Amino acid sequence: MLTMSASPTETIRIDFTLAINGEPLAMAAEVPTGPTNLTQLLPVLNSLEDALLAEVVSHVQAEGRSISCRAGCGACCRQMVPLSIFEAEALSNWISTLPEDRQQALAARFDQSLRQLAAAGLIDRIVHGDWLADTDSARQLALDYLYQRVPCPFLEDESCSIHPIRPLICREYLVTSDPAHCADPARLQTEPVHLPFHMSRALSRIGALVEGTQRGWIPLLFLFAWRKSGARPGEAVSDIGPKVLYLFVQQLVRGNNFPDPA
Repeated sequence: MLTMSASPTETIRIDFTLAINGEPLAMAAEVPTGPTNLTQLLPVLNSLEDALLAEVVSHVQAEGRSISCRAGCGACCRQMVPLSIFEAEALSNWISTLPEDRQQALAARFDQSLRQLAAAGLIDRIVHGDWLADTDSARQLALDYLYQRVPCPFLEDESCSIHPIRPLICREYLVTSDPAHCADPARLQTEPVHLPFHMSRALSRIGALVEGTQRGWIPLLFLFAWRKSGARPGEAVSDIGPKVLYLFVQQLVRGNNFPDPA
């Protein structure tokens, strides 16, 4: 259920509830009263994700467990990252604001990572494989990628240099097992935290509708190549703020039957 209350700063407060472990969780978001699009609304979605994860973490701690993820542990930052096309647009816009030398340094990191994957014969599998599929081939691709130890180009000193604007799927990766297990999940058991909703998947489902494909995302390492297309997917999902948020929440609730990644 959505309720709205206006504020004097041309935004409106949207209140709604989500079920967390069978219990209602009150959520709230400030969105523009006027025209906006899904890419522009990403800061709001990030805040909602953080609120959801805070509630999940509190349940984990109540069970006597603790989240292992810490700044300085970059094990998970060597996994494949499916980046929604809206987040790709937002990151592309952010990169454009950086000094030219910083942009060139990032471009070199992306290029180096792609060259390493190409040398390992993984590029074609990455382009044509569905990483998120629940299949043996998808799981093997994820492991083969991980074992190349290719760091995310945004990883600096084993910490995320874009942490405040990191993708939703990165926010959703939480474990309670020893962080060392994330580096070798085929041999060492990881214990991912169950999430009742995956906002990253809702975003990708909307992207798939926009593209007319089954994905709605790109490999994060293809970001610099994708930037050259000049794509603006956010414009395809535009309306007044409350309606754009409502569209996202609809996709979020409809997709609440996906299993957690293995």
